[in-house]
Amino acid sequence: MRYALIGCGRIAVNHMKAAVSNRLDVAAVCDVDAQRMEAMLQKYGMEQRPSVGRYTDYRKMVDECSPDLVSIATDSGLHAEIALYCIDRGVHVIIEKPMAMSMKEADEIIRLSEKKGVKVSACHQNRFNLAVQEMRKALEAGRFGRLSHGSVHIRWNRNEGYYRQSHWRGTWSGDGGALMNQCIHGIDLLRWTFGGEIEEVYGQTRRQFHPYLEAEDVGMAVVSFKNGAVATIEGTTNVYPQNLEETLYVFGEKGTVKLGGTSTNTIDVWNFSEETAEDLEKKELEEKTGNVYGNGHTSLFADMIHAIRTGCRPYVDAYAGREALELVLAIYKSQKEGQAVRLPLGEFASMDMTGCFDKRGK
Repeated sequence: MRYALIGCGRIAVNHMKAAVSNRLDVAAVCDVDAQRMEAMLQKYGMEQRPSVGRYTDYRKMVDECSPDLVSIATDSGLHAEIALYCIDRGVHVIIEKPMAMSMKEADEIIRLSEKKGVKVSACHQNRFNLAVQEMRKALEAGRFGRLSHGSVHIRWNRNEGYYRQSHWRGTWSGDGGALMNQCIHGIDLLRWTFGGEIEEVYGQTRRQFHPYLEAEDVGMAVVSFKNGAVATIEGTTNVYPQNLEETLYVFGEKGTVKLGGTSTNTIDVWNFSEETAEDLEKKELEEKTGNVYGNGHTSLFADMIHAIRTGCRPYVDAYAGREALELVLAIYKSQKEGQAVRLPLGEFASMDMTGCFDKRGK
């Protein structure tokens, strides 16, 4: 299976590692910065491999190399544009989060991919975390009973040096704020865990410590699910002096689970009314990770390859990416309007938040 990587920035290392681990045929890499491409290839011993194309134009790369599978790891604001170009030419795509910056773009990705028979996977790799998978098995087995409530906390740090790395970071058109960039993985897990169907969202966001950004550095929300459960979201890049945690709490009538660590990669609490011998092994499960992105990219790539070969849906498909995006945008819209927002959201985009904090002088 011929593979190409578009974007060789911060997260791209995880994509290339996943591609190599799954023995994909790396046909090409693409980035506007040639040095970043060479650094990426050198890291994986491919710098002397003439069969790997180097491109600064993704359109030319797709047309000339004819890859079977592309992963998109560029500026967030370019995700939808690139994905639609690839899909239109019959290329399967893995799209880094967020899948798009607007509901209109997300809907068009789904529409076109279904028309063309192309597989799309949204890169919410934390669904493959060992701790998350164990929680999901218990949930699907009905061990929690009726769900009461839950919460997700993404308490991370991003300093000025991080945001100054690229001009698009923290902008409404290219990135969004902490909720859209850093926190969308946890937000995806929360919505997925509590059944996906949401009635209402009320959110508050602020730009507290990063005045050079357009978007928020902290966001809070209350989410009402159609199954009667309620949940809270706390997401920020304001934690001093470094990343603290990404935790997910799930409370049910017969079970309580807390997933913790820096990226929901540990089981901190595992209590069920009917305990089994296997439960004892899960109480202190910890998956070692090299960074906050975890190990899930390799599993997500393996799943996507399987989906392409068998014709089944990817485990994390385009609809999953759309739902995570919708929840973030609903929080944004709630902040903008100063009231709760009912779902489905309809048309709304990150760019609709332009000037939000400037008007408030924050």
